[in-house]
Amino acid sequence: MKTLRLILGDQLNQQHSWYHDTNEEVVYFMAEMRQETDYVAHHIQKVVAFFQSMRSFADWLKNEQHKIVYYTLDDKRNQQDLVKNLTQLIDEYHIEKFEYQLPDEYRLDAQLKTFCTALNITTEAFDTEHFLTSRTDFATFFEGKKQMVMEYFYRNMRKKYNIMMLNEKNPEGGKWNFDHSNRKKWKGSPEIPVEKQAENSVSNIYKMVQDAGVKTIGNMDEAKFHWPTNRAACLDLLNYFCKKLLVYFGDFQDAMHTEEHFLFHSRLSFAMNSKMLHPMEVIETVVSYWRTHKSEIDISQVEGFVRQILGWREYMRGMYWKEMPNYRTLNKLNNTNSLPDFFWTGNTKMNCLKHAISQSLDHAYAHHIQRLMVTGNFALLTQTHPDEVDAWYLGIYIDAIEWVEITNTRGMSQFADGGLVATKPYVSSGSYINKMSNYCKDCVYKVSKKETEDACPFNALYWNFLDEKRDYFKGNQRMAMMMNLLNKMDKEKLGALKNRAEAIIANPDKY
Repeated sequence: MKTLRLILGDQLNQQHSWYHDTNEEVVYFMAEMRQETDYVAHHIQKVVAFFQSMRSFADWLKNEQHKIVYYTLDDKRNQQDLVKNLTQLIDEYHIEKFEYQLPDEYRLDAQLKTFCTALNITTEAFDTEHFLTSRTDFATFFEGKKQMVMEYFYRNMRKKYNIMMLNEKNPEGGKWNFDHSNRKKWKGSPEIPVEKQAENSVSNIYKMVQDAGVKTIGNMDEAKFHWPTNRAACLDLLNYFCKKLLVYFGDFQDAMHTEEHFLFHSRLSFAMNSKMLHPMEVIETVVSYWRTHKSEIDISQVEGFVRQILGWREYMRGMYWKEMPNYRTLNKLNNTNSLPDFFWTGNTKMNCLKHAISQSLDHAYAHHIQRLMVTGNFALLTQTHPDEVDAWYLGIYIDAIEWVEITNTRGMSQFADGGLVATKPYVSSGSYINKMSNYCKDCVYKVSKKETEDACPFNALYWNFLDEKRDYFKGNQRMAMMMNLLNKMDKEKLGALKNRAEAIIANPDKY
């Protein structure tokens, strides 16, 4: 039976069962499309990375003797729309059956379902064979429970897959979670190894994207593009992480520094989210390396890494499929403001935001604390509409695909889901940023001051946010201490803080 198989840009899994055998009757299809570059303004490095990775995957298919039709963005056959391209190929190749792997974005899932119902040929959807849970496992696990606490989900995953377990009930090290060991500030020591750099030639893709007039954000040096865009380079990066970075990963995973973009982070999220690496092979490689180097690497370094993949990554995907499509409309705090212009330029006097945003623009990368407690914190404290925050995060980061971006942004960062992901909003004054970074050291604003003109803007914004949202959080036990402090605060002092906060919110690009 003449079969057309679709491969999306984030389905670059060489280990998928589709590819175990070759079949002359099977045609694989991949395409670089304006449909995918234009639904949000993406970082230029993100567009280039996906296109280069897709081309590498197509080359691998050819080398494995599979038949592949590949449309580059500038291919004259390319109609820049998934349905139009598929319809064209079905006619051209006299296709009798259409097959695809389940997409990880709701919009593509809906588009393909609608497309298949209109076809008069056989269709079939396959699992991507990538995630450690199905779309529905999460909902089943939390069925009947009042709160969907990640820690319980994570412990269940550790047991299910026997990851770092003494026996079927007890974790190695005597604790499930070493998060309290993962909060050190990096002060210049220990030395951070030189960044592992993949070798890529992407000048042609970069020029093609520019010539096509694709609207992108961020910066790129086409001669120094070092993201891994094939499986071999991804494996090299994984091995480099184990040998050079794992030893201090946990200690400094929350740290931030003006002179270090990556610290001890693995930078493997793009490799996994494009499916060039399987999460279990990443976990097993890291745990195996630790087992042979226990005298050098503490368990806290490894557990923190495993928790991000086995816990948060699968948890966020499960939340996505349980709550979509309604999740993308949630705005429980009724925030309505716009993102400042400096989110697209980095031109702000606030040192923490300047560095976190400039790094994002230059590298399409920021680690989870920069995203959560700097840019996300500011967006929430200034009561920005979650739609605007979603669009920025989805576009700017190389690893951002909606299933992982929206749950982290709208849920974890902006509390727009009202507490489905997080039990309290992740907001702070400038003191937390000062504790975890050197950002405050050379800032024009003083983190120790509160309501004066030279005071850190986060300080006034924090107390103003608590006051503005006090009715919403009055029953939240995790907010009780801060709400009590707010209630005891001198009214004149609170008024001064609110006046400064209102001035910042009215004109954030001034600050």
